Amino acid sequence: MPHHDPFALRELLGDDARLCRRAISLQAGVALPPFVDHHVHLHLIDERALGGRGIAGVLDLGGDPVELARRPIEGMPRLAYAGAFLTSPGGYPMGRAWTPPAAVREVSDPSDHPGVAGGAATAVDEQASFGASVVKVALNADGGTVLDPGTLSAILGAARGHGLPVVAHAEGSGMVRIAIEAGVDALAHAPFSELLDPELIQAAVVSGQRWISTLDIHREDRDADRIARMNLERFVSAGGVVLYGTDLGNGDLPVGVNARELTALHSAGLRGTDLLDALTDPWPRSERSQGVATFVPGAPPADVDAIPAWLGGATVVPTEELISDDHG
Repeated sequence: MPHHDPFALRELLGDDARLCRRAISLQAGVALPPFVDHHVHLHLIDERALGGRGIAGVLDLGGDPVELARRPIEGMPRLAYAGAFLTSPGGYPMGRAWTPPAAVREVSDPSDHPGVAGGAATAVDEQASFGASVVKVALNADGGTVLDPGTLSAILGAARGHGLPVVAHAEGSGMVRIAIEAGVDALAHAPFSELLDPELIQAAVVSGQRWISTLDIHREDRDADRIARMNLERFVSAGGVVLYGTDLGNGDLPVGVNARELTALHSAGLRGTDLLDALTDPWPRSERSQGVATFVPGAPPADVDAIPAWLGGATVVPTEELISDDHG
């Protein structure tokens, strides 16, 4: 692809890609919509590095709702969050060293009445009152007790009442099936415990369920890595919607754009514009951040296989700092 050809650029990276220069340094590159990491834990990282490494927005999927509510929503990074994990009594992630007690709520009653101790509606109402954009439930058969179907259904109903989607951590035999059949809106991880039947993957696609990728967290677990990649590849092939997410804070992951995650997504079938869609989807918000862009310095690649590594050099800049070189 000729580097000066904006039409070829958009074919490779989508209609929102623009050739540009930074106003002060005159550094040439490509402006793209703001990148979002759809699975982070801010209490486990130093988020100050995110913007310099290309991430303009995050979805925090498990933290103290009081502390999260104190953060500026439209700051850097732009923030959406679930608040606390909702889990069964004694269930995952209770007792984990990385989880502060304030980041977990044990739901023991399927009650849809507000104010019931341990009630489903009470737990959801609390997260909503602190500004949550999603509700996070834990379905981990390998981590203790699991929410029973009635309580899970009650949580989903309460979340629907607030207009909030539900994200599930689904781990262990049968947990993904429970999440799909219950109508959970998104999975916090590409399923990594077991290979899913084609009919179950199709059911997830038909329901509009989103899968947040987090493939790179399995790089030292060959079985989980193989299973997650195969499930995601089949989900993509069936037309499923994938969101870029890293589970940032879980182990030794780069704070910012993770080129390893992008390479894994590329290998699973998300290439070019599809890969950019996973990175720039503002979900659970409906609109992208305003006033900033993700800028990737250097000439855009001519080969789609080179895109993941190239995107690893991204940074976030104010849109007013960019001078368009795009005359197409």
